Amino acid sequence: MQVQEATVEEKPQESIELSEAEMLTKLDEIIAVYSAKRGALIPILQMAQSLFGYLPDTVLARIADKLNKPLSEVAGVVSFYSFFSRTPQGRHQVRVCLGTACYVRGGKEVLTSLKKELAIDIGESTPDRCFSLEVGRCFGACGLAPVIMAGVDVHQRVKPSKVKELLKPYQDAETENGKGGVE
Repeated sequence: MQVQEATVEEKPQESIELSEAEMLTKLDEIIAVYSAKRGALIPILQMAQSLFGYLPDTVLARIADKLNKPLSEVAGVVSFYSFFSRTPQGRHQVRVCLGTACYVRGGKEVLTSLKKELAIDIGESTPDRCFSLEVGRCFGACGLAPVIMAGVDVHQRVKPSKVKELLKPYQDAETENGKGGVE
């Protein structure tokens, strides 16, 4: 089962190859195209996050400046929406649902197992930036609880003892792509 999301979960290959100056130039081009459109802030932030992999302070300040908006307004939008990140993200975002059904059916134990397996806490990324760990409040799959998402892949009825096995295909893909994996 796959879920399509409007946000970009993984950092595109293109951004890895661009220098910071080139990414800032590309950001300026994005802002120039969208700035005159009503409601441009969120799409610009989404594209900036796709480009940089997250939204550092320098990017937020540049967006605020170019859109003639207070930095507090731009930062407020970023902090309000959970799909924006101000810290570097892993190539595979793992999100654990802790909505009521998932929590009651073992979501917290799944989260504990993931934290142990990845050796990171909520909001952190593995040192090789393979994985990031986040928590969600409801993924709309309560009957399949507990649920986690890895990128856009939805994993249902997850058992803490199966977390290592669940992560393996993502680690194997990293190894195949020459990016190493988490041991």
